[in-house]
Amino acid sequence: MKFTLLTHSREFAKRSNTGRLVVDVLGGSAEQVRWDRTHPPARLVEEIDAGGVALIYPGAADEAGGDLTGIRQVILIDGTWQEARRIHQRSPYLQNARRVSLKSAEPSVYNLRKNQKVAGLCTAECVIEILRRTGRSEDAERLTSLFLAFLTRSGAKIHPPARRKGHESQRT
Repeated sequence: MKFTLLTHSREFAKRSNTGRLVVDVLGGSAEQVRWDRTHPPARLVEEIDAGGVALIYPGAADEAGGDLTGIRQVILIDGTWQEARRIHQRSPYLQNARRVSLKSAEPSVYNLRKNQKVAGLCTAECVIEILRRTGRSEDAERLTSLFLAFLTRSGAKIHPPARRKGHESQRT
């Protein structure tokens, strides 16, 4: 499975961005693509049109319910929640991708930004969840270790997440 992180231009300079961790761990199976409102990434548009691509984005409960069957490529919007909403609204080609909402058994431990959605996951946490669901537990554990080390180096206070079920998830 390929992971495409559709990344807002401001994210590349942010120390709190977890998308680069995904690329570091997954190598050629992951890419960060700079989002541009007026010049959509042609290759990504073609891949969406060809099918087998899912956009991880919170939505109605009936939107694929986290089912990744038949998916070869996953797109995550890599930015703040506010940026992600704008990117989604201003990118008509994303409307053609199958939309999948993740539900995580545990809440996010990412706490490096203000105004985070209570039930949301950051980019790295979404990828970890997908890796686990698709049987790539070794990659999931490597990314988890790197992610937790990243949070510790960044000064985050990591508390073991309370076991809560049914959270809508997305990225940062």
